[in-house]
Amino acid sequence: MLFFRRKSSAGASARKASGETGGARHHSTEHHDEARLASESRRITLSLSRAGRFAAMMAHSRASAVIQVSDLLAGMYISDWEHLSQYWAEEDQDHVEEWLRKFCRISPERWNSWIELYNQEFRDGKSEKPWRGKKRDAHRTVQGTSDPLQKSVALEDVLRQAEQVAPYFDRDGDRKLPVLTTEGVLLCITRSYGTEISRSLALSGIDMARLEKDALFPRRAPLV
Repeated sequence: MLFFRRKSSAGASARKASGETGGARHHSTEHHDEARLASESRRITLSLSRAGRFAAMMAHSRASAVIQVSDLLAGMYISDWEHLSQYWAEEDQDHVEEWLRKFCRISPERWNSWIELYNQEFRDGKSEKPWRGKKRDAHRTVQGTSDPLQKSVALEDVLRQAEQVAPYFDRDGDRKLPVLTTEGVLLCITRSYGTEISRSLALSGIDMARLEKDALFPRRAPLV
């Protein structure tokens, strides 16, 4: 019996609503960076912002004030699997999905409720803007406290690595800030050598050559 079900149109609807199929441009509406992935030194894309939202939900579901690398990987899987699945052979994808759900501790109940929320937002016509690096989320709380969600040391290391390999930048006055993408972050997670998550991804059969090409030499500029 299949406990996890994904509506095949979810990713396509999200991309249509966000305009990701076009060239690089700036969205006209705002959103909150719930996982605080962006900072004064970097920007993030719309797709990575959506993944961050689910990563924050994962941390909340564990009653944790810290977002782990596995939380962000879960968020990327939930929000962008239709795109990221291309880095695995089709015959391996079911096995990879099973591993991701187990490793990231995504229960059937969480999966179904979050996918419904994800679909509902786009049925309602909500469109979000990638985080612009401004501290709009300082008062977001965890479990009713005034403490914002924090990133683990390992996750911050991954994001810093992604800054170093980002091929595109966004202007902030005289500064050029790297734009982090899901492909770039996934690449840096797989390059976190010596970690369990890196070893497991390597054993999953991920196409590193294709991922590196798309992360480092994308065919189009990211949506920022």
